[in-house]
Amino acid sequence: QVQLVESGGGLVQPGGSLRLSCAASGNIFSIYAMGWYRRAPGKQRELVAAITSGGSTNYGDSAKGRFTISRDNAKNTVYLQMNSLTPEDTAVYYCNADGILDFSDRVVSSWGQGTQVTVSS
Repeated sequence: QVQLVESGGGLVQPGGSLRLSCAASGNIFSIYAMGWYRRAPGKQRELVAAITSGGSTNYGDSAKGRFTISRDNAKNTVYLQMNSLTPEDTAVYYCNADGILDFSDRVVSSWGQGTQVTVSS
């Protein structure tokens, strides 16, 4: 069992910043990739950003130039620094961990419960 706990969401004004955190815990030996997805009302879930254990990153088009993903492998924690937020960034943000190798040599994936980000004046 792997649990992902997200924090850092909330209400922010346009142009503001937020930092999301996601900590993974449980039966974990290593995690290949961690990332953030979001689902806005009436839209499909989309990739925001992802990062591998080696530090390679992948950003969705909406995040490029404004958001930065980082990771602390020792803490199994991923962060998303979001700057220059606009109302279009309003969504539920979900943390994902993929390629989790547990102590029984199984490879699993896990999702967090989601954290609401609302950008509004």
